[in-house]
Amino acid sequence: MNTTIGQFNPVAIVFFLLFIALSLGITYWAANRTKNAAQFYTAGGQITALQNGLALSGDFMSAASFLGIAGLVALNGFDGLIYSIGFLVGWPILMFLVAEPLRNLGTYTFADVVAFRMKQKPVRIASAFGTLAVVSFYLIAQMVGAGNLIKLLFGLDYEIAVLIVGLVIIAYVIFGGMMATTWVQIIKAGLLLFGTVLLAILVLSKFSFNPLNLFAAAANKYGSAVLAPGKQVANPLDAISLGLSLMFGTAGLPHILMRFYTVPDAKTARKSVMYASWFIGSFYLLTFVLGFGAMTLLSRVDIQKIDKGGNMAAPILAEALGGNVLLGFIAAVSFATILAVVAGLTLSGAASLSHDLWVNVVKDGKADEGEQLQVARYATVALAVFSILLGIVFKGQNVAYMVGLAFAIAASGNFPSLVLSIFWRGLTTKGAVASIVVGTITSLLLIYLSPTIQVDMLNHASAIFPLKNPGLVTIPLSFLVAIVVSLLEKDKISAQKFAEVQQKIHLGNQHY
Repeated sequence: MNTTIGQFNPVAIVFFLLFIALSLGITYWAANRTKNAAQFYTAGGQITALQNGLALSGDFMSAASFLGIAGLVALNGFDGLIYSIGFLVGWPILMFLVAEPLRNLGTYTFADVVAFRMKQKPVRIASAFGTLAVVSFYLIAQMVGAGNLIKLLFGLDYEIAVLIVGLVIIAYVIFGGMMATTWVQIIKAGLLLFGTVLLAILVLSKFSFNPLNLFAAAANKYGSAVLAPGKQVANPLDAISLGLSLMFGTAGLPHILMRFYTVPDAKTARKSVMYASWFIGSFYLLTFVLGFGAMTLLSRVDIQKIDKGGNMAAPILAEALGGNVLLGFIAAVSFATILAVVAGLTLSGAASLSHDLWVNVVKDGKADEGEQLQVARYATVALAVFSILLGIVFKGQNVAYMVGLAFAIAASGNFPSLVLSIFWRGLTTKGAVASIVVGTITSLLLIYLSPTIQVDMLNHASAIFPLKNPGLVTIPLSFLVAIVVSLLEKDKISAQKFAEVQQKIHLGNQHY
């Protein structure tokens, strides 16, 4: 198969520069509206439900989703759907369990909710630890993905690509804050949905616009096994563990939770999750079509020649269906996807460093607006530089496990304490801190001891921990630790303030 992937692509460069110019223009506009901490962190709470729904989907639909899932389906068939469904089913939990309480109880970060009726300092230190662990591993995946993508599609050096991403993110976040990040995510979501729909239409046009014909063609080419489960995740316990991490991890991702503070009220927060669920659900269904289209119209051998993990299946398919122009557009959209996700991650990490650690731990909540904004911008630069270094250090590594690790940490470290602080009167400060610390550390440890690291990366014969994803162990463990430690401690103040929590969940900041 003849392909221009891996060579200098002027069309892709043009699309890329157009997106950068547009997004920097938005940043300049947003910078004039970002004068205080509330505007920097949450765009002043003035984002509408539809805008936030698009921004949430832009924040969530990463390059790993677009490139990774299409590649998994192309190489493994039906089993690639486990990631699509796993990523999607977390959103009803967000809508019905987390969105409204989070909006009514918090200000800037999810730690505001956990610390609402607890002792502030220990909870915020632990929450910042959990947040930065998730953000760091998510950043590695995105930055290494950016370097590999640009190396393959733009013909630039890996290190230059990583540096470009870091510098653009500094510009987005440090000057425009959440307002600029939101609009970059909205535009990126629109471009990604348009590109995915266009590719899906072109694929289905080859099969009389009938998905059943597409699946039948795949079965004829590779056998009926491509339409059956069991190839990607053969162990049922692995499947359950992965599913739990993806489902509950979504409700513990700090950059997603932070978006609920950008809307004016809890009702709008819930509506924005509904919009996001429609956008994300449609997107994941279409990536399934792209995966089967790449499998059928191309060949697995050709896909793996370009990238062993199949991550270039969608761009190769775009080139086959629409030539160099469509390849250039899809390449630029993929890069825009990485920029938007890294911007959201960087902002949530900066909020944790500045709001949780500096303002509420170091300064005891007594920092003025100017100081908060200045520290937030310093934190943004530090995180962007850190992400560039991570991207360069992890060059050439298989980073697929990093995304799963980020979800596992979020599901184990952040989700249990968040849910229990909202719904269980008995949770205490020590219980919340123990849950976050134990959940985060054990998920990191078990991932390191799992076959993903020990066998796939370090080439050992076997692994100490048998499951590829630790969620089946670490999520229940985190809940159990929170409950046991809380029952061993008497915390009358936390129990007394639970009534206020319940009122605020339903009434927000209204007087009662």
